[in-house]
Amino acid sequence: MAATVVAHLELDRPRCEGHGLCEEAAPDLMHLDDEGELVLDATDISEQDLEAARTAVRVCPVAALKLA
Repeated sequence: MAATVVAHLELDRPRCEGHGLCEEAAPDLMHLDDEGELVLDATDISEQDLEAARTAVRVCPVAALKLA
């Protein structure tokens, strides 16, 4: 059975500066590529990943991530 989606993770790409704090907080949901650009590996967030996603949003120093 597929996990129920409880939130959607969104990236404001122009705002992202590639600090990587979000990647540290939620490595299963996102990573920095070879150029230092953030890649969202998951945008549909399940209950299981919700706390990590919230932490990633909270630690971003330029507020480039949000949960909708």
